[in-house]
Amino acid sequence: MAERFISKKNLSFLLYDVFDVESLTRYPYYADHGRETFEMVIETSFKIASGMMFPVLSEMDRQEPEYQDGTVRVHPAVREFLRAAGEGGWINATKPYDVGGQQLPNMINFAASFAFMAANYSLGVYTYLTAGAANLIWSFGSQELKDEYLPRMYSGEWQGTMALTEPNAGSSLSDVATQAEPTERGYYNISGQKIFISAGMHDAVENVVHLMLARIKGAPAGVKGISLFVVPALRGEGGALVSNDVKCIGIDHKMGYKGAPIAQLAMGENGDCRGYLVGEPHKGLAYMFHMMNEERIGVGIGAVGIASAAYYASLEYARLRTQGRRQGEKNPATPQIAIIEHADVKRMLLFQRAVVEGSLALLLQVSRYLDLEQVSDGEEKEKYHLLVELLTPVVKTYPSEAGITSVSQGIQILGGYGYCRDFPLEQHFRDMRIHPIHEGTTGIQGQDILGRKVRMNDGRAFALFLGEVAADIAAARKHSRLSRQAGDLETAAASLKEITSYMVGAAASIGAEVFLADATLYLELFCLVCAAWQWLKMAAVSSGALDAGASGDDANFHAGKIVACEFFFAYELPKSLGLLKRLGDADGLTVKVNPEMFED
Repeated sequence: MAERFISKKNLSFLLYDVFDVESLTRYPYYADHGRETFEMVIETSFKIASGMMFPVLSEMDRQEPEYQDGTVRVHPAVREFLRAAGEGGWINATKPYDVGGQQLPNMINFAASFAFMAANYSLGVYTYLTAGAANLIWSFGSQELKDEYLPRMYSGEWQGTMALTEPNAGSSLSDVATQAEPTERGYYNISGQKIFISAGMHDAVENVVHLMLARIKGAPAGVKGISLFVVPALRGEGGALVSNDVKCIGIDHKMGYKGAPIAQLAMGENGDCRGYLVGEPHKGLAYMFHMMNEERIGVGIGAVGIASAAYYASLEYARLRTQGRRQGEKNPATPQIAIIEHADVKRMLLFQRAVVEGSLALLLQVSRYLDLEQVSDGEEKEKYHLLVELLTPVVKTYPSEAGITSVSQGIQILGGYGYCRDFPLEQHFRDMRIHPIHEGTTGIQGQDILGRKVRMNDGRAFALFLGEVAADIAAARKHSRLSRQAGDLETAAASLKEITSYMVGAAASIGAEVFLADATLYLELFCLVCAAWQWLKMAAVSSGALDAGASGDDANFHAGKIVACEFFFAYELPKSLGLLKRLGDADGLTVKVNPEMFED
């Protein structure tokens, strides 16, 4: 199979034609950059992805991490990649110059991350985790913590993690039981256990720095009593690194995403695990969600990367594999045709493309909002912040959930070969399945968007979103070939607004449990509208290019965009009608089901 896992042409189309990343350079923060810089960054990411990451994709899957006497041994490529990422400035690329960053737009950083994740998701997550943990220290930590940890995290010498989950407190963070006892020496004694900690311990780095949630002794119960600590595996003493009483007691063996270890940690078994408070006591959950939102967007990038790799693998197979003849052809002596000629295979490929390119556009849309939030003030800054907050559950969920179906359709195109590990689809399917789970399950994302985000600031975030969609509908109406799709999206957005108003309005009378019972379905509806929005936006740009006389390969590219948009509106957006019907009936069916009814 060819080593193609993303489309450079599509990425360039999105960055420059759809989202106009060059316009950001008029702001002082990004003024040192230009298209030449951006192209260099993207091209370098392609080289790293193709030359360093993709060649060990299957090898890292088959030679998964090994746990031996408290040590976790990972593939040698991990150390190589972390050092290259540190030397290249990838871990803190968006940060200001004064902390060694490059002040790179999130849009460009997202594009590079997309290339990394498409090439080898298990390898790409190491730096993403470190970047998120370092950003917490940078945002809320003391100068002493910044000086101690950030240089070696940004250099790739030290790994960063987020340590939330415990054996009896998974998604229910109010039940976090890890204890932090104050001392008179400026640190806290930490004791407890954490599980499912990605890259939580491994031998490719000198040290692992955990950003850990714990409860200070005597703190209030629930989420109000949670604080955030830096808990390194090794701490500095007298110029040397010594054990900080953080022990890896095992790793979990997973269905996919095998190249990165998932560690089980025990802290303070010898009474000498030191944690260093980040920010103020009892504000740990708020701080952690600062990182969590970044990680949720990162999950979306990882999911669309895997879906992209699967799409191009199945597309290549469909072009090369010959089987069967056209419908109606009865002569067995007629040569077989490539399966890409069969209508059902084209349907599956169009679905894969619709998910991949729609998801990527949505992620770049949110990254543009992040960039504009960075350089704006006052109401403008709040506007972009609210849009990012509202859309974070969407960009985490749509690539994750639709991505599973997308990769599954890729396997279907390969038939029996897709089920075998001689081809990459089966690994992509296994790697993809984690995304609706980690960093907050799809159910949690649904409760977040319906229970909080659409009502945030008296519904202002939701109103701003509808305004953005309406503006792009108006732009698309200028193209007669898109009039039907523009009308369909206008109707879908109006229906989303109406059902949101109905559900929020009924919340008080039906109760919180019934109100949120179908929040996941509401999120699915929201995702369909968002994906349709992005496809209409892309199709409008392509329509303009065709009207301007695009020819040759460019004409085929833009015509393909419009066909994919037509496919999404004809095959995917109509699914919203069934969701609207279900959401309009607040009967609380799943709430009323008695657990005993599941018994034989």
